[in-house]
Amino acid sequence: MAGTFLSDAPKLQMPVECTLGQDCYIQNYVDRAPGPGARDAGCGGLTYDGHKGTDFALLTEAQMQAGVQVIAAAPGRVIATRDGEPDGAYASGLTVSGKECGNGIVIDLGHGWQTQYCHLRDGSISVTRGDQVAAGDPLGLVGQSGKAAFPHLHLSLRHDDTVIDPFDPDMQDACATDATQTLWSAPVKYTPSGWLEAGFTATLPRFETVLAGAPLPPPRDTGPALILWGYGFGLRAGDTIGFEITGPDGISFRTTSEVDASMARFFRYVGKKTSPSGWPEGTYAGQITLSRDGAVIARRDVSTDID
Repeated sequence: MAGTFLSDAPKLQMPVECTLGQDCYIQNYVDRAPGPGARDAGCGGLTYDGHKGTDFALLTEAQMQAGVQVIAAAPGRVIATRDGEPDGAYASGLTVSGKECGNGIVIDLGHGWQTQYCHLRDGSISVTRGDQVAAGDPLGLVGQSGKAAFPHLHLSLRHDDTVIDPFDPDMQDACATDATQTLWSAPVKYTPSGWLEAGFTATLPRFETVLAGAPLPPPRDTGPALILWGYGFGLRAGDTIGFEITGPDGISFRTTSEVDASMARFFRYVGKKTSPSGWPEGTYAGQITLSRDGAVIARRDVSTDID
């Protein structure tokens, strides 16, 4: 496919007003495996069989409720929209058959190119059919409508109805990290795994609470426990997760564990119950690591004060 069709290919900008690795991340890429099975742009597993776009995910539901802007990745003419589909329907077990994209927008970029935006927040779409949009123009808000298990924007790029991976538009059988060109106007890094959030808390944390964006109770000198938690993505079988906590008066404990199953999103925590004498006052440091093939590929450092 290399050659002529790329001569008029669009350059895409980030379609969500967020910063990758800070308040959003890419959960899934285009499925590059022919036939059954799945392989992402970097020869990893951040995709699923038949996935036709790039998923820009928010960290929490609270972000979605606060409102995160979806913007046009490239200029063009709006040729289709749909709004009014409820957020969270699929996650609640309701049927979304025929409306898997949820609230969405299709934009014609010319020369056979189209972009499609899916899962926007109910009632947020701000363009109508026939509108001309420039790159960066607001389109709506990130949501969880249609077949969406978490808040995210699904962006698809097509040329003459063929799915194109913007990380490797030639669609060659090579990892995106080795691709000679991409369609991103500014570098969008392929990141196969990483930590998204981490922190300390005084009680056993629930992943549902973290995903909702609700606050966790901070550690106290006489609280129930001192717990360090981490939330990440792209976990692979064989990875090693490490936790380390250090604090005043020589307090230090660490754990490592090997993972036996791959997970798209994951949550782990370690800690200790508070002794009868309580925790000494001062600053406590936490470090969480994710290692693969003997090398640390992601690390997050946090701290908390007990007084």
